[in-house]
Amino acid sequence: MAALSLAPRALYEEVAELLRQRIFNRELEPGSWIDELKIAEAYGISRTPLREALKVLAAEGLVTMKVRRGAYVTEVSERDLADVYHLLSLLESDAAGVVATTATEGQIRELQVLHQELELAATPDKQDRERFFEINERFHMRLLEIANNRWRDQMVADLRKVMKLNRHNSLLKSGRIQESLNEHRAVMQALVARDRELCQKCMQEHFANGLEAAN
Repeated sequence: MAALSLAPRALYEEVAELLRQRIFNRELEPGSWIDELKIAEAYGISRTPLREALKVLAAEGLVTMKVRRGAYVTEVSERDLADVYHLLSLLESDAAGVVATTATEGQIRELQVLHQELELAATPDKQDRERFFEINERFHMRLLEIANNRWRDQMVADLRKVMKLNRHNSLLKSGRIQESLNEHRAVMQALVARDRELCQKCMQEHFANGLEAAN
C-alpha cells in the first residue's frame, strides 16, 4: 500500500477515519489484531498518531485494547447487539415522536425526499444494498437532527458505529430490504399524519425487526 499524504492538522483524526472505514468495509475483520507497525508504515506515519487514533476508535467501541496484546477490532456478541438495538430503539423512537409533533412542513418534505430515494434504491431490478444502507442512515440522522437534541445525537452516532460492525448481516436476510422499506413507509406515514404514538411504535418495530434480521 502506498504511503498516504495526510494533513498534519489533527493527523490522528484522519487516521481514525481511515481505520474506521476499513473496519466498516470488513478490510479489518471483527476479532482481528491491528498490526500497528504495518499500518504506520503503510500510511507513512509514526506510531504516536496511530495510537491516538486507536484510542478514539476504542472510545467508540470499534476497537478493543487488550493489555500487553495490543488493539483488536471489536467482536460484537449477540448480547452486545441486542443492547445496542434496544438503546437505539428507545432513542430514535423518542426522536421520531418529537419530529411528528414539532417538525415544519419543509422538514417533513425533506424526510419524504429521502424516503423516495430509499424507494428507488430498493427497486427490485436496480436494488443497491450499499446505497440502501447509505440512504437509510441519512434518513435516520436527518430525523435526529430535526428532533434537535445534541446529547441524543451523540449517543446514537456512537451506537450506530457499533451497529455497523454487524451491518453486513442485517440486510442479507432474504427479503429484509423490502421489509425494511415497508417499515420506513409506516414511519413516514405516521410522520405525515403527525401521530406521535404511532410514529414511536413504528420506529420501535423497525428496530425490533432489524435486530431479528441481524442475528
